[in-house]
Amino acid sequence: MFIDEVKLHVKGGRGGDGVTAFLRQPYEPKGPPDGGDGGHGGSVVLEASGDVATLLDFHHRPHRAADRGRHGQGDRRRGADGKDERLLVPVGTVVKDALGAVLTDLAAEGATCVAASGGRGGRGNASLRTRTRRAPRFHELGEPGQERWLVLELKLLADVALVGFPNVGKSSLIARLSAARPKIADYPFTTLSPNLGVVAHDEETFVVADVPGLVPGAAEGRGLGRDFLRHIERASVLVHVLDCASYEQRDPREDLAALVAELRAYQDATELAGWAPLLDRPALVLLNKADADAETAEIVLPDLRNEGWEVIVGSVVTGQGMQQLRTRMADLVRLGRSRRTDAAPAAHRRVLRPVPAHQDFSVERTPGGFQVVGERIDRWVVMTDLSNDEGVAYLQSRLARGGVERALVLAGARLGDTIELGGYAFDFAPEPDDLEAVEPDSEPTAASSEPDTDHGEDR
Repeated sequence: MFIDEVKLHVKGGRGGDGVTAFLRQPYEPKGPPDGGDGGHGGSVVLEASGDVATLLDFHHRPHRAADRGRHGQGDRRRGADGKDERLLVPVGTVVKDALGAVLTDLAAEGATCVAASGGRGGRGNASLRTRTRRAPRFHELGEPGQERWLVLELKLLADVALVGFPNVGKSSLIARLSAARPKIADYPFTTLSPNLGVVAHDEETFVVADVPGLVPGAAEGRGLGRDFLRHIERASVLVHVLDCASYEQRDPREDLAALVAELRAYQDATELAGWAPLLDRPALVLLNKADADAETAEIVLPDLRNEGWEVIVGSVVTGQGMQQLRTRMADLVRLGRSRRTDAAPAAHRRVLRPVPAHQDFSVERTPGGFQVVGERIDRWVVMTDLSNDEGVAYLQSRLARGGVERALVLAGARLGDTIELGGYAFDFAPEPDDLEAVEPDSEPTAASSEPDTDHGEDR
């Protein structure tokens, strides 16, 4: 069963909790803090592998999670990191987020990407000790791992793609040229998923893809055309297979014009980043089944050559023209590979989106009060043991140093208002300095954060 697109739910491992502990020695009843940090959670990692040819495994098991980090221990012992969950995907897999934005393109053997990052381990009280906080009686909790839905889309990496209408002989052709044994029958749409075959000619070895038949309107999705067309995006060479003896007595020249129109519509509607336009790639035309209707082949051959096409007349059944086709395909593959290398910025094109070291936050007014939105702030809250008064006081001091309280006051928050932070509701109790910073007659305005300068405490 060939599966080329799946939805995958990935979840990184939660970080281990830190621990609150103190050193106990003879004649030293109040030793220094020595609670260790928790280990980091494992990440879910996607790796392109030539040993995998389909996304079938993710179709049956769409939920994957990494191992969590272990908790810290006394004597400053750090918890073990969680084990990464490495998932093998076929070479040519494109990773998208739930909204369809491309995250990375695993177009090379061994290329990897982190699908879901593991959470950071919480600090023990030994790491929270400072010059002014000599004996902290609290620790941090482990950070939850990243959790999200992804879309994996496979685009075959073939050197040659066979393009044509249904039942023109593409499957028979790939069976003739290679050791592949696709399903072959005398009715349309016999091939419902792409087939790959390896062709060897002289010292050149290349991969040929048998793409299911296209119909007019395929670029707009008719007949699952877009699902099939994406498998020719990365082919170096296109071979248009035309039928000289179709049951409907179609004109091969009209068939070729229809195929070119579909490819043009598809390339105009699809971003082929790093790859040459489909119609700019080396191409051949094979007039197949010439043994059944040689007259049609003789009629259309001059017209196609006048249009600039390189045409080979042949028959898959009798073997006519197959050696010539194999030779020309090998020549064009060498040319196409060099062009693809020049056009593509890299075999593995990772989409980089720079993220600042500290995410900005914003303050939003809600019907019940105010809400602070920001990844950094949410992380502080979820890693705080809210049942520990000293830990809550530490969180409040971090919020004050990070400019959160001042931003709330500027947005109009007053003592006792309900503030939502990281999914929790708190009563607003700002520092006096923050209240004095706002003039009584000034109009409240929304504000964003200043970078947290506490680099020593916020890893």
